[in-house]
Amino acid sequence: MVTSLKLLVVGGSGLLGYKVAELAVGEFETFATYNFRSVELQGCNFFKLNKCDRSATQALIKKIKPDVVIDTAALHNVDYCETHHDEAWKVNVEGTRNVADACKETSAKMIFVSTDYVFDGKKGFYNEKDAPNPLHFYAKTKLEGEKVVREAGIDYAIVRPSVIYGWNPSELAGLRSSSGKSMNFAIWILNELRKRKEIKIVTDQYSSPTLADNLAEALLALSKSQRKGVYHTAGKICIDRFNFAKKIAEIFDLNGGLIKPVTSDVFKQVAERPKRCCLDVSKAERELEVKFLTVEEGLMKMKAKMEH
Repeated sequence: MVTSLKLLVVGGSGLLGYKVAELAVGEFETFATYNFRSVELQGCNFFKLNKCDRSATQALIKKIKPDVVIDTAALHNVDYCETHHDEAWKVNVEGTRNVADACKETSAKMIFVSTDYVFDGKKGFYNEKDAPNPLHFYAKTKLEGEKVVREAGIDYAIVRPSVIYGWNPSELAGLRSSSGKSMNFAIWILNELRKRKEIKIVTDQYSSPTLADNLAEALLALSKSQRKGVYHTAGKICIDRFNFAKKIAEIFDLNGGLIKPVTSDVFKQVAERPKRCCLDVSKAERELEVKFLTVEEGLMKMKAKMEH
């Protein structure tokens, strides 16, 4: 049953934003925005919006008057952000400020999606009380975005996921991503293995891979609760990229022998990646009453969607 609560998802055409909107339509009066790729979803009203446009952002949020705004829109490409500082700052900091200020004017709660990359990866298994120390510019902009939201004088929550994966809106039909830019790690692995390509994957970068559908559940739980502050909302397992890739091959019955282990120094990545960015999700599980999935559980759920 749809409640009278109004929910606006900023970035509703992306992997996470679409999952949130899809899950919300049965429960909320749901609205979402897209910037470049228009999408359709029954029960959800979509609007074109670039959150960097301050007046357009304020006008739309004033028009909708949402109770909750979930901001999933960001410039995510870590290496691109490292070489395009101005653009990254404009989207991830100033764009976030535009949304936060509009939330203040309309008394909406804002939920901001940040990243595990705010940590330097020296410790691993970070909880919400650990001090961030970003290694690259993308993470710096997301941490600054967190600060903007915290200081906006609004009801807010900040969530930090890790390596979000799952089917993009357009993917289930053709089982391939139409755009390499929108491909998440799991989809890229599936595509390469289906082409029987040999791939090199790092063994020394650990994270807590997060199924987008599972993260969407946590975001909706936050939308309905009075909780505020920072929450780590990620997968339950700390795993390196190589073993994550091997698990994808195993669950989807593909040739895991094509996946070759390497260390990070083999790749010339523009931005330095933290080595161990796993997150402790016990606070979110306890307070939001959401069960976060292991990699195996998440991939099985993803496979089940493909089979239906």
